[in-house]
Amino acid sequence: MAKGHSRTAGSRSSAAVVAMLVALAMPAAAQAATSSPTVSTGVARSVSYGSATLTGSVTPNGADASYYFQYGPTKAYGGQSAIADAGSGTKRVDVSLSVTGLQPLTVYHYRLVAVNSAGASIGGDRTFLTTKVPLSLQILAAPNPVIYLGAVTVQGTLSGTGNASRPVVLQANQFPFTTGFQNITEPHLTTATGGFSFPVLGVAATTQFRVVTTTKPAVLSPVAFENVAVRVESHVGHVRRRHFARFYGIVTPAVDGQQVAILRITHGRGVLVSGTVLRHRSATTSKFSRVVPVRRGVYRVLVRVINGAQVSNYSQPLVIR
Repeated sequence: MAKGHSRTAGSRSSAAVVAMLVALAMPAAAQAATSSPTVSTGVARSVSYGSATLTGSVTPNGADASYYFQYGPTKAYGGQSAIADAGSGTKRVDVSLSVTGLQPLTVYHYRLVAVNSAGASIGGDRTFLTTKVPLSLQILAAPNPVIYLGAVTVQGTLSGTGNASRPVVLQANQFPFTTGFQNITEPHLTTATGGFSFPVLGVAATTQFRVVTTTKPAVLSPVAFENVAVRVESHVGHVRRRHFARFYGIVTPAVDGQQVAILRITHGRGVLVSGTVLRHRSATTSKFSRVVPVRRGVYRVLVRVINGAQVSNYSQPLVIR
């Protein structure tokens, strides 16, 4: 029985020696008692319809600590922020991280989590409410340019929270843009997805269009510039002189004195053959006529307009056989 007791005492003595050797081999910092971080979930700042900055504080308690935020529409969270370093000090550190991809007008739960070698600590649950998406307008006018007195469609979308069934109105400001924007339609209600469309007939000069909500505060779209191209009607006629032809036609509206270029289309490009200027025909039209040397091929007439109200345009293709 004494021998048995001696073996037990020897075993304990050996275990104590091993423990002492392990302790001597450990760094001094590791020998010190370490506790998990102390955390506190703070307020949410810079909250918008799609993002927020979550804040809090972490005390690493002497061991290197990392932290992150859990967030989601319920206390089950489901989302997690990036992971950041809180250091290894013993004093409280204020921390913050941004989260994105949030839904507008939604309550989110969040909490701060910090981890060091001793374990993890979880802060209390807090909430924030994202804002609504601000309303904004985008428009497009087409076709652009439009032929003189042609029809234009101004369409677009009202984006943001509450964009459906909102009254919007089309405004215009025609060259020389001195009268300012005026309403040219009755209010239209946006569709369920915020869409709208305004047909505009008989556009005679370069025009600025914009769309505005009738509710307050008003939301304005960017300005869409609609260019108006002159209408060029051209013809080709025979003359007595061999290998020559007469190009003639009218241009609407009247833009007397503007240049006319007669082009032969070669490999998809226009090569200048001859030119002339527009002469007066009536209060609404100008005319041109020019005899030029020709070969078989396709020709077009280009009327160059520099007056601000209209822009240049081509005639239809003319075939010389």
